[in-house]
Amino acid sequence: MEEGEFIMTMFFAQRVILGKTGFAEVPPTLKAGVKKFLLDHGLEFLIEEE
Repeated sequence: MEEGEFIMTMFFAQRVILGKTGFAEVPPTLKAGVKKFLLDHGLEFLIEEE
């Protein structure tokens, strides 16, 4: 993962955790990384697909 992609992944993961962005709203290119981050940190309940 490139630095820019990593930063954006962390940005969207933080927004999902804070409830500012739903997982379904995460850009498709970043969803896999955000999902992995949330799963790795025991936050699988924040992953909802529409």
